[in-house]
Amino acid sequence: MVNVLVVYYTRTGNTETMAKEVERGAQEGGADTRLKTATDVEMEDIRWADGIIIGSPTYFGLPAQEVKALIDRSIEIRGELENKVGAAFSSSAHRAGGRETTMLSILQAMLVHGMVVCGDPLSSGGHYGAASNGAPDEQARRECKALGERVALLAEKLYTG
Repeated sequence: MVNVLVVYYTRTGNTETMAKEVERGAQEGGADTRLKTATDVEMEDIRWADGIIIGSPTYFGLPAQEVKALIDRSIEIRGELENKVGAAFSSSAHRAGGRETTMLSILQAMLVHGMVVCGDPLSSGGHYGAASNGAPDEQARRECKALGERVALLAEKLYTG
């Protein structure tokens, strides 16, 4: 069994709703999971995880400060995240509100850590991860769940062959 950490920040509850669907998908994919807000994550949670999925609302095309602060803190464990599976998800108030750039910012940090980043297929959100315009609709919920399942599957393949 692999371990998947789902991290999120939310102000309105939209990203939290997405995070719960992501976690449900990872669990249904056979993973042991932890669901934590960005401010509650400890470096030990990140070390524990075989897969890490980070979600953030979009603020000016970037992740929330709380998510960025976690990424900045992760310098403490530089070199310990190599070959872990990473993925991202985001919500925004407007359909062209910068969700993709927010996810890319998260994925860039994962790449710097040497993580294996999960991208397409469209069933798990598309090129960069799962996204929602405002409150997650049924499609966004399905894609969040599929993203969690996909990370669990990839982590399982990576760690057990």
